[in-house]
Amino acid sequence: QVQLVESGGGLVQAGGSLRLSCAASGRTFSNYVMGWFRQAPGKEREFVAAITRSGVTFDYSDSVKGRFTISRDNAKNTVYLQMNSLKPEDTAVYYCASEASRGSVYYTTSYVYWGQGTQVTVSS
Repeated sequence: QVQLVESGGGLVQAGGSLRLSCAASGRTFSNYVMGWFRQAPGKEREFVAAITRSGVTFDYSDSVKGRFTISRDNAKNTVYLQMNSLKPEDTAVYYCASEASRGSVYYTTSYVYWGQGTQVTVSS
């Protein structure tokens, strides 16, 4: 019913910046919360940031606080993740998710739709 497509990933040096985008299409009228998660090789997918339809942000992951910023453009059905002061430990596949249902926005099981992921690699 809803398709999510991430873009903006790539290879950057430590200290650099990158902005990820997630465009939603299909039956997007009912989505309320959109979030970003990331998964490094051999590790579980972890929460990064989330935002409501009205633009209210949830508490960021401690590992990205002060460096990452989530935003949303409802007219374009797009959510963004601005990443500054990137570190090698930020290297992961970043996923966009939408439509949190039952449960907390901090957990993967609370979301219905997921994008294919975009690779972010930070070199030292």
